[in-house]
Amino acid sequence: MKIAYIGIDLFYPVLMALEKNGCEIAKIFTCKTDNITEFNVEIIDYAKKNNIPYTMDRITKEDIQELLDVGVEAIICAGYYYLIPVMKEMPMVNIHPTLLPIGRGSWPMPRIIKEKHKKSGVTMHKIEKDFDTGDIILQKEFILDKEETHSTYMNKVYELCNEMVEELILDFNNLYQEAKEQSEGEYWEIPDELEYTVTRDMSIEEADLILRAFYGYECIYKAVDKKEKVMSGRAVRYKKNIDEYIYLPIKDGYIEIDR
Repeated sequence: MKIAYIGIDLFYPVLMALEKNGCEIAKIFTCKTDNITEFNVEIIDYAKKNNIPYTMDRITKEDIQELLDVGVEAIICAGYYYLIPVMKEMPMVNIHPTLLPIGRGSWPMPRIIKEKHKKSGVTMHKIEKDFDTGDIILQKEFILDKEETHSTYMNKVYELCNEMVEELILDFNNLYQEAKEQSEGEYWEIPDELEYTVTRDMSIEEADLILRAFYGYECIYKAVDKKEKVMSGRAVRYKKNIDEYIYLPIKDGYIEIDR
């Protein structure tokens, strides 16, 4: 199957699954990232090594028409910052890391964890003019653990994506034609700084929930006279003499929150 791929490194395993299932990738569309918490390095490196044309420019209707003209049969998207123009002549599938219509939006994973959902999953759906509203093609779920982090959540997403990509490619036309309309949902905005900020007056459990929800991304530790960035941190409890402390691991040591 000849496809165009749209995405960033967060969903790089999807690109690998498409290759594994025999897809010919005609062109790759990615976007500029900070390459600190979100990356496009693997995607671009893959394109270069395989002599696949790629661009970081936002995809346009003209691009889609050009893809149609060279025989591209479908567009597969997994992780992209922009709305994609809809052309009914081109089948377009987006891969989303929740059980839609729950969690529409570009970064629903932290909220799923913070709200302590019991389950989540992966949805493959048609691309429409609004984010994450298209008919559902495939959907599978997984169970969330009590200690789920953003990282472990995404590992479960990748595991499901492997089998779902295979199922999609084996029976693409039928699955696409038989897609089911979504029920009503709501769009979740990108979390603001307050939502990923840990303060000294929080309990260990409160702090750890925030750090787990944004694990691998920058959180903020805010005290009266300082503000520190915390990457891939956890809040833990231990006793030193009689006092209790929370420690937030960072790259070169720990930030101590006085109790």
